[in-house]
Amino acid sequence: MATETVTEHQLPEVGKISPEIFEHVIKPRLGKRRPEVLVGPQHGIDVGIVEIGGGQVMALTTDPFFIVPEYGWRRAAWFAVHILASDASTSGLRPTYFAVDLNLPRSIRRDQLEEMWQAVDETCRDIGMAIVTGHTARYDGCNYPMVGGATVISVGEKSEYVTPAMARVGDAVVVTKGAAIEATGLFGVTFPDRIAAALGPETARAAEDLFYQMSVVKDALTAVEVGVRDEGVTAMHDATECGVWGGLYEVAEASGVGMTVDRSAVVVRPEVRAVCDLFGMDPYSSISEGTLILTCRLHRAGAVIERLRDAGIGAARVGEVTPAEQGIQVVENGREHELEHPRVDPFWNAFGQALAEAAT
Repeated sequence: MATETVTEHQLPEVGKISPEIFEHVIKPRLGKRRPEVLVGPQHGIDVGIVEIGGGQVMALTTDPFFIVPEYGWRRAAWFAVHILASDASTSGLRPTYFAVDLNLPRSIRRDQLEEMWQAVDETCRDIGMAIVTGHTARYDGCNYPMVGGATVISVGEKSEYVTPAMARVGDAVVVTKGAAIEATGLFGVTFPDRIAAALGPETARAAEDLFYQMSVVKDALTAVEVGVRDEGVTAMHDATECGVWGGLYEVAEASGVGMTVDRSAVVVRPEVRAVCDLFGMDPYSSISEGTLILTCRLHRAGAVIERLRDAGIGAARVGEVTPAEQGIQVVENGREHELEHPRVDPFWNAFGQALAEAAT
């Protein structure tokens, strides 16, 4: 009797499940099939698309509601909302409706809840989202940072949405802001004194300033102003867990294509490099909410990059989409090697270790 390879089917110690677990456990069990579901759950795709009639679709995304009091209540709430709105924006449609389930720890006080919720309200107003329903309670067994979950819905024309499964051979690959934006921003606001002592106050301030770059809402909605599909952007994905390498891999896998990527073209900001070195993280595979990976028709790449830069968003063309049989090739020092999915994001262990050291 054949022995199954255990490592392929084990759950990770922390973070998202592997593509293999998703394919074996989740994807075969998706409830009733409905014809109006145009895009259902797929590994590497953060939005579902449902046709609602009149030539319109609804894009939905859901995620944990992630609150870290140590960031400050207002900053933590801003980030919690933008995590969800960022995924929704990668559909190319503006986030419209917000629903949230708050399962709060019993330790939260009324003044803390008020400050957090005021920031949620203001952030939703800034993005243009209405809060339409939810649930709020305190329970035993609940704790930060995962204090519930939320859903964002975008509504728009059927002809105007994109998903990570729509990249095409010949497309340009563009990355905004650079690698490890989120990893650096989170370390920057959590360990400013340690970073300042090791790297100097300027680097510490630069790392902390990246916190409010941890969103791709503006990136995505700006990029699609040029056009979508044949007229511009074909796929978008935010580089969350496993960072730029994970994001590129997921777009290629979802679209059934290959890629050639120039490693040197992926921006690693000086403060990012310094913080990643200090805490032992590879910037290319570290969590990077705020970094948008997009593909676009080659003849529109210049216009997309120019539109992003005009909006104050750094962007660089890092490669191109190739046939699937070529795989995902990373060019480094003039040589190509195949990209493998990082699988485990180095941020989580590094962050946990830094928290433990700070507590001693």
